[in-house]
Formats: sequence, structure tokens, C-alpha cells
Amino acid sequence: MRERYLKTKMRELEYPFDPEWMRKKKRKIKKQLLEELPKGAITKKIAILGGSTFDEVRDMLELFLLNYGIVPSFYSSEYNSFYEDGMFDNPELIEFAPDLIYIHTSFKNIDALPMPNDSGDTVQEKYESVINKFKGLWEHLLSKYSCPVIQNNFDYPFYRLLGNNDAVLIQGRVRFVRALNHEFADFALQHENFFINDINYQQAVYGIDKWSDPLYWNMYKYALAVPAIPAFSYNLASIIKAIYGRNKKALSLDLDNTLWGGVIGDDGPDNIEIGMETPTGQIYAEFQTYLKELMSMGVLLTVNSKNDESVAREGFERPDSVLKKDDFIGFKANWEPKDRNLAGVAQDINLTTDSFVFVDDNPAEREIVKTSLTGTAVPDIGNAEDYIRTLDRAAYFEVVRLSQDDLDRNAMYLANAKRQESEVQFKDYGEYLDSLLMEAEIKPFSSVYYSRIAQLTNKSNQFNLTTKRMSQSDIERIAEDDGYITLYGKLKDRFGDNGVVSVAYGKVCGDVLDIEMWLMSCRVLKRDMEKAMMDELIRICLLRGIHTLRGHYYPTAKNGMVKDFFAERGFEKVDEDEAGNTLWERKISFDEMAESRYIKVNP
Repeated sequence: MRERYLKTKMRELEYPFDPEWMRKKKRKIKKQLLEELPKGAITKKIAILGGSTFDEVRDMLELFLLNYGIVPSFYSSEYNSFYEDGMFDNPELIEFAPDLIYIHTSFKNIDALPMPNDSGDTVQEKYESVINKFKGLWEHLLSKYSCPVIQNNFDYPFYRLLGNNDAVLIQGRVRFVRALNHEFADFALQHENFFINDINYQQAVYGIDKWSDPLYWNMYKYALAVPAIPAFSYNLASIIKAIYGRNKKALSLDLDNTLWGGVIGDDGPDNIEIGMETPTGQIYAEFQTYLKELMSMGVLLTVNSKNDESVAREGFERPDSVLKKDDFIGFKANWEPKDRNLAGVAQDINLTTDSFVFVDDNPAEREIVKTSLTGTAVPDIGNAEDYIRTLDRAAYFEVVRLSQDDLDRNAMYLANAKRQESEVQFKDYGEYLDSLLMEAEIKPFSSVYYSRIAQLTNKSNQFNLTTKRMSQSDIERIAEDDGYITLYGKLKDRFGDNGVVSVAYGKVCGDVLDIEMWLMSCRVLKRDMEKAMMDELIRICLLRGIHTLRGHYYPTAKNGMVKDFFAERGFEKVDEDEAGNTLWERKISFDEMAESRYIKVNP
């Protein structure tokens, strides 16, 4: 019974969760999470440089990260030693060699606050002293440790000396905090590996009076109320899981009483509630607008409804429906079980089911998907007016960098659907590939694509031979090292440009190239891109006097599709351990015949 109880309660680590239950049961939760770590879990060393007490923050953060499949180990600075530890190279921090640094500061750490009797020049001097202190710290950390840095911005003071003018007058502290936060945000825009934990917004959501309750500072030196820490830590964990590619990618959406009010099969398309004519219709229109906005930043939308498809489509033909049929990458309206529909759509678009968030107003349907599809997020979405808030606070699609590839993702998947339609017209698959008129750009890592390459290493799970995760600073370091050979691959065809879809690199060891990473986006499966990449890798290796390729395959729960990758590329297996990790080798020469027949490379 105990095991069953804890497994059930693990759901409370997903939003909306019970913060008090978490705080009371944190040791049991941690034990259970460690016992049930997924096979694809990753380990990360996280340094916390604190400007106040943060023990409870660290404990809650650990639980959320474990739930995301990230096993953290921590370095913790002494109380309020965030600047000294970071700026003056504490030997313990250097030895720890963090994968990520988090700076836990707040309004309490602004050491030069304006006073009502300050002149404008004095306020400006104080502002510059605070900014220069933090910028100096950030620049040193980014240079010294070459890892992601997360910095809190500032919360508001819990009292206003100047009343409403605190946000207006140059001496006002509310205005001072806003200016500092704006400068922090500008630094994040200019530095790819620097991220803001927006505690200013979190404080507003929680309520300034409760967040800044003086009791917790005066008694324990916590900069925020202890009951607020689980929500705070969840928000921080959302940034970290996004950095390491643990975001969701798609929504599986019910229709009746989810995207519109009423049951379209019973009420008819003219009588469902959507649009501005009724308060209920406005709620659903607002939710559809939110989904359309998510789609604009690369989130994929799919339909999963118990309905006749012809009837379901009529709901999107109404002029007041914000979403239209063409906005959906997958459309399953039938009488099949919804877990089966979701799995079918996932297979159709080459995603795993744990890439999805299932949104349905029916608790029975939610329970079936929860129990059937491990890893699929299934929020208890509440009433219609709660849908947006529930999905938004859950941070399934937390944005750390918004790349052009993200913005183009829906267009790319829609183009893939057109390719699939085109495929059925050909009896011979080779003729189909030839008809695509594919062209590939395969070249060494370029600074233009560092961000996308890092993103791919953290998101690609299925066609990924070693599932090694890389930060952008890691990519930059390898790209600038002559001891490595690196390749990115872009692919376009007559239906559109897929962007950067493949990454490979290896370390040069004499006349051997040890391939440390090989991955490809699943949206270009069965297009011969892996062959084109191998051809180009062999060409470059031979020009550098390399005559042996060595490859590694490390099995995970998701990358079984590539277990025979090296065998299919002419490699011989030379070693295998008990865990199934394999080592492969292949001799290469100038007599090699190109494998790729249908892709023009670097035309």
C-alpha cells in the first residue's frame, strides 16, 4: 500500500501541486524518485550561489528536477557569499566544475538603495554600482566556467516610502527595481548562456504581502515566504529542464467542452459555444487564442476526440472559431481509445508520447492516458476559465531561447505531411526521394547555428547514438578546437526548408576519428540524410589523413531505432559491455563509394 500511495502522489510534483504535502513528505518523495529513475536520466552538477538562506529552495528544486529525469548534485555557497564565491574563484567551486550556476539573490541583496533625499546623480551612481557589480560577476562566471548561468531578477520591496510615486520619482525604489530588471533582461538578450528567473512576476502571482512576509526574513533569513518556495522552485526547475531539453513539444486536445462549450454531435455546430456572443463562448475563444499563440512559437497542436471526424471538422468551419482545421498537425476524431489515438499521432509525426500534453475536460479520459502512456503530461485542467492558467503555470513549453527553427516548426511539420501525401503517388521509394529535389548544407559548426545545434543535442532522443547533452558553450569550445571534426546538416527540398536537422562530431586521435555524437531530427527520417552526413564526414577525414572511424552506441529507453546504425554504415562491432554499450570501427579510403544518391550536398 505504501508503494502504491507514493506512486499516486508523485503526480503532485506536476502543476497544480500541493506545496505543503511536498514540504512534509520531501524525504519520502526523494527516496521514491531515486528508486524509480528513468533509464534516460541525466546527472548535472548545479552550483547555488546564495544571497540569503536557500536550503529549502535546494531541497524542493531537487525533487522537481528528479521528476524531470535530471539527477542533481549541488555546490552550496556560504550564507550571502554569492559574490565572493563567484568572483574570487573559491577553490571548492572550481573543483566542483559546475554544469550550471544559479544565483539566488533578491531585493535584500541590493546594497545601494535610493533615499528620498538623494539627488539624481546620487541615484544614478547607486544604480551603476549595483549593475556593475552583477555584470562583473556574470561575465566572470560565463568566462570561467563556460556553463549556463541563471540569475534571479529583483522582487519589489514590501513597502513604498513614496507611495504611488515610488514607481515614478527617480528616488523611488519600485522604479529603481524596474530599471535594474530591465538591465538584467538586456544582458540575457545579449548572452546566449545567461537566463533570468523572473521572481518579479512570481511575487506578483503569489502576492507581495505573502511573498515578502517579514517573519521569514527576520527569523530564518529567507528572502521569500517559506510556503512560497515550492512554487518558486518549480519555476526555477522549469528553466533548468528547458535548458536540458526536457520540454514538451505537442498538445493532444479534446474538443467538446475543451475547445468549445457543448457537445457538437448533440448540439450541432451552430449551437456550440465559441466566440464573443456569450460569456462562456468568450472563455473558449480566449483559450483557442492562447493555443494559437503557443502554435506561433512552435508548439504542435493535435486533435484527440471521440467524435465523427466530419462532425468534428464543422466546429472549426465556424467563422468565430479562432483555430482552423489546418492548424492541427494531427487530427484524430473517432471512437477509438484516446491513449491509442495519441500514440498513433505521435508515430505519424515521429515523436514519442512523452513529448505530449493531453488536455481533456473528462477526468476518466485523463486517468486512462495517465495510466497507459508513461511520460505524457496529463494536467487536471479544472474549469474552462482555468485552462490557460493551468497550462501556462505548468511551464510545459518553457522558452529559454526562441530560435527561427522553433518559429518555423509548424510549417515544417505541415510540409512533412505534404511529403507523405506525395509519397503515396510513387511505387518506388527511390523515385519518391528523387522527386523531392533535396539539397543539403553539410559543413563544420558555424556560430550562426550554435544555438540550434545545442538545442538539437538536448532535444533529440530517438535518432541519437550517445544521447550526450551539450550547452552552447560546449558547442563553441568544440567548434574552436582543431582536435575535433564537426558537422551540422541542413536539408531542404521542394516542399520547404527543414533547417538544421543533423549534428555529428568526433575527436581526432592520430589517424582515428572517435565519433562522440551523431544525431538527427526525426522529422527527416528515411530521407537519406544520415548517408549524406557520413559521406561528407569520410571526405573530410580522408583530407586530414584519418583512415579509421570509431563509433559508439549507448542504448536508452528511446534510441533503439539506431542500434544498428553503424552496422548499416559498414562498421564492425569490436566491443560490447553488459549494459549493451557497443564500440564500432570502420576503415576508410579514397576508394569509398558515396552512399547518398538523392541529396545534393553543398551545391
